[in-house]
Amino acid sequence: MWRRTYLLLVLIRLWFALSPSYIHPDENFQGPEVIAGQIFSYPVRRTWEFTSEHPIRSVFPLWPVYGLPMLLLRWLWGGNGHDGEITPIAVFWTLRVLMFLISFVLEDWALHELIASPRHRSVAVVMVASSYVTWTYQTHTFSNSVETLVVAWSLVLIQRIVDTRQRSSILSSAVLGIVATFGVFNRTTFPAFLLIPGFRLIPHFLQKPSSLVALASAALITTIIAISLDTAFYSSAPVTWADLLWRPTITPLNFFLYNSNTANLAQHGIHPWYQHLAVNLPQLLGPAALLLFTKPHLSLRLYSAISGLVVLSIFPHQEARFLLPTVPLILSSVGLPRNKMLLRAWVGAWILFNLLFGLLMGIYHQGGVIPGQVFISKQPDATQVIWWKTYTPPIWLLNGKNEVLQTRDVMGLDGTALLQQLDDLATGNVEWICGHAFSSIMLFV
Repeated sequence: MWRRTYLLLVLIRLWFALSPSYIHPDENFQGPEVIAGQIFSYPVRRTWEFTSEHPIRSVFPLWPVYGLPMLLLRWLWGGNGHDGEITPIAVFWTLRVLMFLISFVLEDWALHELIASPRHRSVAVVMVASSYVTWTYQTHTFSNSVETLVVAWSLVLIQRIVDTRQRSSILSSAVLGIVATFGVFNRTTFPAFLLIPGFRLIPHFLQKPSSLVALASAALITTIIAISLDTAFYSSAPVTWADLLWRPTITPLNFFLYNSNTANLAQHGIHPWYQHLAVNLPQLLGPAALLLFTKPHLSLRLYSAISGLVVLSIFPHQEARFLLPTVPLILSSVGLPRNKMLLRAWVGAWILFNLLFGLLMGIYHQGGVIPGQVFISKQPDATQVIWWKTYTPPIWLLNGKNEVLQTRDVMGLDGTALLQQLDDLATGNVEWICGHAFSSIMLFV
């Protein structure tokens, strides 16, 4: 029975992956937009994280996650005899399908590895697969979604290393060094989730120092490669050995220093220390948050979620997506109510919660931005576009049209001021088309 339920949930996950919601600009500007500009030469917009004097985003994790699929798509596109450039929307949907696949394969596989009891495993897998977070956030190109997978597989590797049945832990230790370094360069908050689980490695490394040497060596080599790639990417001239030795670009360090300054965080929003615990976690877990107080399974997964929650609560800028790695860890650690009436009530609340938030975040949330950009890219006469009360649209989806098209993101500008801008732009006869679109000036709200 649970297998059929799981298969249905996988299909729901795929449906949401192929839906055009736009949860947050970071899902494009912190990854796909940057790499798409490198591979396909699309005109793109790089955000301040990539253009500041001390950039805080590494391109090292972006290449294997987004770059390799794009290169493969370009190769397959040309090999099948297609003429012309690959359209950005084709790349966009390819990445969505990719995120669905790695979520479906890697996240669920990690749960099978981490949970020994078959009965508990089946419940945990269905719980995670039925969460709207899995349907929406995990199928979008967030660095937080990648972090979720890296945390899960780091726990798998830690479990393999300390497993006494393993004849040798050197290989698992080396892989953990690579994965952990990847996680740090993907998001500097990543070590927070391994703070408590990492203590399990200390007795093992004391007993088998060769495993520690393997981990440290792999981490060091991966770090050198990552710093070299970032230094080359952010340098205007060819990189020399002197640049790598004396002027390296270390993005995790820049990220940490930037976020250690409260004045910097104030530009993005300051939250109380309890924001994650009291608001963000219940928003992600819904009724499952109540199960944390009814004898949860004490496990490496739960300890990882707790350590991440505590450390991230120290920083005053707190967004719900920062806690994405905790969702599968917590959902796989809670126990369902044993009373049949309570169980039915809880299951009903769980289904309703995830359907509502799934539709909101997976379908309707800024759902017109992506189709709007595709529509604009096909309008030969459009020269001015104003986006009002929406997230900043992905520029790369314009397929190069932004070279002749001026995009203005006026965010939450007052309505009177907006009308004044439109009046200033409109010259001659202005004709309304498509609701809020002019023949040469388009307004999207």
